[in-house]
Amino acid sequence: MYPKNEDMILPALLLRLFGWKGVVDVEIPPKCVICVAPHTSNWDLVIGRLFYASVKGKPHFLMKKEWFFFPLNHLFKALGGIPVDRKRKSFVTEQMIEEFNQKDHFQLAISPEATRKKNSNWKSGFYYIALGANVPISLAHIDYGLKEVGICRNFYPTGDETVDIETIKQYYKDFMGKFPEQFSV
Repeated sequence: MYPKNEDMILPALLLRLFGWKGVVDVEIPPKCVICVAPHTSNWDLVIGRLFYASVKGKPHFLMKKEWFFFPLNHLFKALGGIPVDRKRKSFVTEQMIEEFNQKDHFQLAISPEATRKKNSNWKSGFYYIALGANVPISLAHIDYGLKEVGICRNFYPTGDETVDIETIKQYYKDFMGKFPEQFSV
């Protein structure tokens, strides 16, 4: 399931070529929800995928179904994209919990902001997926100020959504998105 070392060289080289540094300070669990923030640009997907391919492999990610049209649908599915109908929120949460329950290795990247616009009212689906699947939340950051992308903390949901999400938001308070005015915790 994990890529061979030579499969990680090109993404790491491209990341460095673009001036980015990848950082991993914790073990990335084989099953986890990867909380990605700040999310202020479509470039976040490119930087995030290069980073993740350089260190671990291929995470899945949720993306609004409107982006899954020919020929982009083939590209996004190959990259690990899962189309989401945002009108059916509970269905997505249940579907992702079932994916975790059926697999030995499943890593799902989600941006809780759910938009590239300023939104301090983060969606809680990532939290309930992790809680329901009994998996940790790996906190991934994309910091355009430092040109650093990484995963430096694993968070284990306690069931107290308000406290847990506030704790996660505070972790991200000092990171800078590509468009800093569009990021808010």
